[in-house]
Amino acid sequence: MTRPPTAAQRRLIDAADPVTGRLRGTEAQLAALVRRGLAFRHPRAPHDHFLTAEGHRVRQGVPERPEPAAQAHASAGVFAARTGDEPDAPRPGPARHREVHSAWQGLLELRRMTNPDGSVHRPCGWERTHLVQAAALALEAAGHRPAGPEAGGYRVRETPQPEAVAVHEPDGEALRACAATLEGAGWQVSGHREPRTGTRYLLASPCRV
Repeated sequence: MTRPPTAAQRRLIDAADPVTGRLRGTEAQLAALVRRGLAFRHPRAPHDHFLTAEGHRVRQGVPERPEPAAQAHASAGVFAARTGDEPDAPRPGPARHREVHSAWQGLLELRRMTNPDGSVHRPCGWERTHLVQAAALALEAAGHRPAGPEAGGYRVRETPQPEAVAVHEPDGEALRACAATLEGAGWQVSGHREPRTGTRYLLASPCRV
């Protein structure tokens, strides 16, 4: 379990902008939050600081969870959307819902800050370098069910194509709903069939315009 933020750090977190997570404080205070994984410094001027997904969870009062030993090297606050292939997937529930919602809002803010025209409707550079996680976050944030021990649910996987992921969902109606969600999130989507099995799946790529 990571050490909880100090009272002074908690005051900064609580005073962050409720929509964007933008922080105000001294350079030393903000740097300390960055080291804790609770904030990040935007690379473009004026180099403002914003809450990470973990910072949003702290502000919302969601308890931090102990990390598995295999993930001990990961920095605090790392969020992973469910792709449908996780052996130990996080349990659904209010805490997970808040976590996903916070991560999606953070991604929209990252789009606004990094897309040249400030658009939140078009994927940003981070999404193009994290295709599987970005597509999975769009699906999970929209309420689609990832695959798990029970039958059904989506799976997002890499493909040989440089800027495309494959989305599998055994239920045809749910697959069409996944396509609509990704298109609404700024992805270009096309339907395909596996040559041998005839199973339908989607190819999705981030739109550039």
